[in-house]
Amino acid sequence: MKKTGKQKFYKILLYAIMIVYAIVTFYPFIWAVAASFKPLKEIVSGGMQIFGGEFTLANYQYILGRSENFPRWFMNSLIVSIIGTSVNLFLNTMAGYALARINFPGRERIYWGMLAMMMVPAQVLLIPNYLIISSLGMKDSFTALILPAAINIGNIFMMRQFFLSFPKDVEEAATIDGLSRTGTFFRIVMPLAKPSISTQAVFVFMGFWNEFLKPMLYMTTPSKYTLTLGLQTFKSQNAGQRWDQIMPASIISIIPIIILYIIFNKYFLQGVRMDGEK
Repeated sequence: MKKTGKQKFYKILLYAIMIVYAIVTFYPFIWAVAASFKPLKEIVSGGMQIFGGEFTLANYQYILGRSENFPRWFMNSLIVSIIGTSVNLFLNTMAGYALARINFPGRERIYWGMLAMMMVPAQVLLIPNYLIISSLGMKDSFTALILPAAINIGNIFMMRQFFLSFPKDVEEAATIDGLSRTGTFFRIVMPLAKPSISTQAVFVFMGFWNEFLKPMLYMTTPSKYTLTLGLQTFKSQNAGQRWDQIMPASIISIIPIIILYIIFNKYFLQGVRMDGEK
């Protein structure tokens, strides 16, 4: 009985700590959403209340209607993120499958070489990448943001680990049924790898969507800015004081990530049955 009572106490204490942590973490986001519907004078007044005060849609009307560049920046980020994520999913998954399933000369060396490259800080490669992109004439284009990030070694490693545990019986059955290696990959393997691919999609999309340093280095035309770079410029142009415009722009910028997470959330903890039913 004493043990049961002590367990209940620790469980209640754990939940209390988690609830407090959730409130502390989530409150700034809720306040930001509420502030995006408030006039400037109320935002800068220093109050931290969420409800009450004046409610207005003028902030969003300005951002979506009268702001010339914001819709364009949003679409630029969407284009780069969708294309970059699609290319990443395709190449990372194929590379992980090849390293796990296909025997070819130098496979292990390539694998260990990729692991070694993961240890190189990205900051070390900034200047070499800039010089290469400049010499190839890709500056001030979306290609400079997508092509260098077309693969991700961490995600290749994740997919390789997944395919190592993938039952060979499923592939052998597909081969007996007449499918080629390519057909087996696209019609059998990839559908069964949805949980790993979906998880990869969320993180890759977030990486492209939230990228700030690369657009700052490579993009020079304001109409080609991505949303993260555009918001920084937007803030600088307004001397960092027009929070009634910055707040709604920031809230709008996180909507695609929330939608993507909702769509793929069901795959995160979903178990994959690999008993050959498919």
